[in-house]
Amino acid sequence: MNEQPRRPRHLMDPDNPIRPVNDKSLTHVKQWVASVLVVFTVAHLVVGLVIGAVAIDPVYQSSRIGLCVIAAGFGVLGLAGGFIIHRRRPFTPWLIFGLVPSAVGLWLILR
Repeated sequence: MNEQPRRPRHLMDPDNPIRPVNDKSLTHVKQWVASVLVVFTVAHLVVGLVIGAVAIDPVYQSSRIGLCVIAAGFGVLGLAGGFIIHRRRPFTPWLIFGLVPSAVGLWLILR
């Protein structure tokens, strides 16, 4: 008898490969996971920059304002990245929310 040895179940059989799954809901979940990761990672960066700006000595006022402006740019780009992942136009009124942490930082610095 010419019987081949039985292959363990956790290994792929080259003679019977499993076809790739083309599931639309899986793609949808991947988009949401990726966009949430991008937006929240950038949000942490933005909040860190604002905290750094507030923590700097008030003598360096221009540096404090500059960090808040940089944080605003990153906040807008992070939200735009989330929209791009969902294949939507990145220029939307929702980008204003990317400016919120920087606005709070500027309010704390300039009061």
